Amino acid sequence: MATTGNATPLIALDAVVLDTETTGLEPSKARIIEIGTVPLKGGRLAESAGQRQLVNPGMEIPEATTRIHKIDDAMVADAPAFAAVWPDLASAMSGTILIGHTLGFDLAVLKRECERAGLPWNAPRTLDTRLLAQVAEPHLGGYTLEHLASWLGVTVEARHSALGDAILTAKIYLALLPKLRAGNIRTLAEAEKACLALTGVLDEQHRAGWEEAVAAPHTRAEASLARIDAYPYRHRIADVMTAPVKFIAGDSLLGDALNRMAREKISSLLVGPAGAAPDARLRLRLRDTGIVTERDMLRVISEHGPAALDRAVSEFASKPLVSLPSAAFVYRALGRMSRLKLRHLAVEDDNGNVCGMVTSRDLLRLRAQEAAILGDALDEADDIPALGKAWALLPRAAAGLAAEGVSARDIAAVISRELGALTRRAGVLAERRMLADGQGAPPCAFALCVLGSAGRGESLLAMDQDNALVFADGAPGSEADQWFAHYASIVADILHEVGVPYCSGGVMARNEAWRGSMETWRARVADWIARSNPADLLSVDIFFDLVGVHGDAAMASELWRVGFEMAQGNAGFAKLLAESSGSVASGITMLGGIRTENGRIDLKRAGLFGIVTLARVLAIRHHWLERSTPARLTAARTLQRSEDDITALLHAQGDFLDLILSQQLADMANGLPPGNKVEVKRLSREGRARLRTALGAVGALETLTRDLLF
Repeated sequence: MATTGNATPLIALDAVVLDTETTGLEPSKARIIEIGTVPLKGGRLAESAGQRQLVNPGMEIPEATTRIHKIDDAMVADAPAFAAVWPDLASAMSGTILIGHTLGFDLAVLKRECERAGLPWNAPRTLDTRLLAQVAEPHLGGYTLEHLASWLGVTVEARHSALGDAILTAKIYLALLPKLRAGNIRTLAEAEKACLALTGVLDEQHRAGWEEAVAAPHTRAEASLARIDAYPYRHRIADVMTAPVKFIAGDSLLGDALNRMAREKISSLLVGPAGAAPDARLRLRLRDTGIVTERDMLRVISEHGPAALDRAVSEFASKPLVSLPSAAFVYRALGRMSRLKLRHLAVEDDNGNVCGMVTSRDLLRLRAQEAAILGDALDEADDIPALGKAWALLPRAAAGLAAEGVSARDIAAVISRELGALTRRAGVLAERRMLADGQGAPPCAFALCVLGSAGRGESLLAMDQDNALVFADGAPGSEADQWFAHYASIVADILHEVGVPYCSGGVMARNEAWRGSMETWRARVADWIARSNPADLLSVDIFFDLVGVHGDAAMASELWRVGFEMAQGNAGFAKLLAESSGSVASGITMLGGIRTENGRIDLKRAGLFGIVTLARVLAIRHHWLERSTPARLTAARTLQRSEDDITALLHAQGDFLDLILSQQLADMANGLPPGNKVEVKRLSREGRARLRTALGAVGALETLTRDLLF
């Protein structure tokens, strides 16, 4: 079993919850007489899989302890000794998290039993519900199981039996999760870090002879990500697909299809509309297109004989086509084709048309190692814990790619695509919940979109939600709008639970300002452009980074283009957007040093923010239909003004991303939440020089904005 990673959400842990009953309360002398365990699988209690094991302690059980747990000498007379029980227990604990209440006592007793029996002891990775409860609520009157059960509304049953207390502890752990999440403690490493801050409690337990119930977050690199083939994470499917696609009309004979495949030495043909000429330039809609392959031909002839060759190819075409967007990374194709055992994958453009094909032969040379763990994990997740567990793989993949020398700009593109995939999956799960709750299917076509850094392909590991929703018909407050409001709230809740917090600025489709019909959105954008006060345009700018991730992709693309068309040529609107974002505080002191606070500099505020804003307002002003900051800055070179300054900003953006990602990975390894503040003293001399140069480039933003907007 693989070790659980630092970034694994608490809601998605695989864990064993343990409790012991002993002959006394002195850990150096107490002997185990009962062990109870119950597993958590993906954050769900598997109560029926709980196990109880009596243990012969090799000594008389004191009458005082028997009165508590009701276990006497006769009950354990025929039970195995600890040495016989330990191998199975150690195996169950290996590679997983051990959870208990006042777990330091149980660990001390287990360790001492192993020493007596001459057995190896390896301290497991642990969480203690007593410590977690104090982190969640520092001012409770007490932290016994009874106190916590009463506080959390958990029913107490079978108290003072090892299995009963293990089950109770598991239920208390699950009930604590929303309270921990409210305190921004979502991951295993964050929980460990928070518990370690309870130094008074830990010191008291240490003096009592208990083992440490929590240790510093594991900082060793994940072995599975030590070396990884970076190509599939750097290149898009568009780079390897075959285009234009080869197709045949649906009313053509199967024999004609076979002859053509042999003649052109191809392994498949898409099946288009009846009557279409094979050399026609058609827009093949994904939902209307099928595929016939070499293997299909062999199967059909085997089942129906040669006479099948005189039947229409559409009778044997496979539908629906399995596809991925052309902008997806190659590793997504590898994962999808591997999971579904496919040899052919359609490629779709932004409007839902088939624009190319990828085959297993195309990808053979790009086969990633098993460390390409992202794959289809998000797409396969069927509930929130599974989604959280899949999402926890992302920091590990980012760390592996960084170790391979992949730039933060390329890693940000991977993270952004996966954030889009996570949002899409949350959308799918939300639709299922709406149906299960009797709310029905979506009332009309819609598109769930991401905005900001996710839309630009520039997200790193410190993120929150920025999403919007457009639907075909329905005025504000209508039944359709109410359906989508409820739907968007579920999406936001799922993302928040998984580990992408609510947007502090309210840029979420659950808020009326960020959802609406196409008609509503047109009116909204027109209103933005007509305003004259920068304060009224806060957060509006990220609309121009919008990209659809679920639903009708063509609708999302149309909305994005509508925004650009309505703002085209309006220099005043672009200027107001620039002003609404605020000025960029210089990261350089008057004496040429790096301006820090508590030893760190916020490189989003002092660097990235200004570059992104300039690139965006220039794209709006000059009608450059680009989303990414590098693409927008590259387009700015065509103005043939301040080209050296623009080039410096391009380099600065890449340097800022590199520095921020490196700090985020280091912080997460130490149980700290990722952020945008970089610790200057940890940088090498070369790193500090790069930072000064990048901050110097940002100093030209005000002049560039003035020179290039008009």
